[in-house]
Amino acid sequence: VQLQASGGGVVQSGGSLRLSCAASGRIFSRSGMGWYRQPPGKQRELVATIGRDGGTYYTDSAKGRFTISRDNAKNTVYLQMNSLKPEDTAVYYCKMIVVDGPGYWGQGTLVTVSS
Repeated sequence: VQLQASGGGVVQSGGSLRLSCAASGRIFSRSGMGWYRQPPGKQRELVATIGRDGGTYYTDSAKGRFTISRDNAKNTVYLQMNSLKPEDTAVYYCKMIVVDGPGYWGQGTLVTVSS
């Protein structure tokens, strides 16, 4: 399984970005997917997840501003980020969640929010 994240960039505070993560392999539709982020100098943290049934979970920092979605026909998961804040600056990673294993990580895409 390979995951390719894209869509990061520099945006002003209050702006929006949409991240994409394309997965190879045939197990995408049967797997939960997640977006994580690692702010500068901090540990990686969960942002949001989406189950294979489309059920979603958001951390408090993402609720009301971010939307995770998936397109199984394209083997792609998205993260729409609105009302971005400087504290959202981080490298964002997608992850394929595997119940009986450690899962698979993408390479990360950098999001920088300027004030």
